[in-house]
Order: sequence, then structure tokens, then C-alpha cells
Amino acid sequence: MDYLTRAQIQAIHNLKGDRNANRILADMQEYLCSFRHEVQKVYYLSKSGRERVKCDVVRAKTGNIQHFLLRNQLWIYLRTPRDWKNEIKVQVKDISLVADAMFYVTKEIMAFVEVDVSQPMKTNRIKMEKYRKIKEMTGNEFHVVWVTELESRRIKLKELMKDFPGRVYTLNEIK
Repeated sequence: MDYLTRAQIQAIHNLKGDRNANRILADMQEYLCSFRHEVQKVYYLSKSGRERVKCDVVRAKTGNIQHFLLRNQLWIYLRTPRDWKNEIKVQVKDISLVADAMFYVTKEIMAFVEVDVSQPMKTNRIKMEKYRKIKEMTGNEFHVVWVTELESRRIKLKELMKDFPGRVYTLNEIK
């Protein structure tokens, strides 16, 4: 996970109360950077934090933070699948796309995660068309799982999914 809120850190590490979590985060201050996003603080590794855990990925404050946080929230809601991988490139012949994440629903069936925050519905439609073509070309069974912030977007995404296996979540149901 690249960016996490205090609440997400609490959920992942079972830190119980807010005061306890804040104390632990304060103790880790030399390893973390933070910034405010809406009403919450978002944490990511500082240079010394990256060195401590041997992480090469450099993160900084980003305007795309809601996308990361929504994906994290889905990961937590799905009980932190161990095989979860972020930003997976999928390519079959001339069709390619980058899924926001991927995990296995069963030993044989993958699920690709798509986070819908602010992209146009046309972009989502194109992505679903690519998933349909990939399924047609490979014959492989897989699911597409969407997560979005708004109920109105959920309805539109469900229409895009039609008979495709998968699910559409909203932020309110996975909090």
C-alpha cells in the first residue's frame, strides 16, 4: 500500500483506539511523511522509512490520492487478499489495459479491480469492452470488480457489466 489513512492503518494492524494509533504513528514520525486530504491525514514512507523496509518506490503528495485510498479500502473490505497486486498490465494479442489491481477469487479465477473516481464513463465503457474481448479471446473465466464513490455511478457501472461476472461496490458499503 502506497498511501494509507490512520483508519486504514488501524484496520490493517488491528490498532483499536484512535489515541493508540496516533501515538504509534507519532513514534514512527521519522519513517513517515503525511499530508491532509479532506478531513483526514494520509501517510506514506519517507526516505528513511523506505530505506528501513527496503522499498524503492518513491511516493509524494498527489492529486490522485482518492484513487489510492478507495483501492486500499476495497482491499481491507475484502479481508486483505494475500495475492493482491496493484497496477497489473493485461495484454492479449493487440488488446492491452492496466487493471488497478488483481487478486484471486478462487485458485483458478482471477478478479481484476477497477477504481472509478473521476474518469469519464466512456473510459469505463472502453475498459469493459476490452475485458469482454480478452475473455472471448482466451476463454478464461475471470471477474471484474469495480469500486466507486457514488450510487449513481454504481448503477451505470452495473449496466456496463451486464452479464459479466463480478461486482460493483460503493465507498459507503465498504467503509
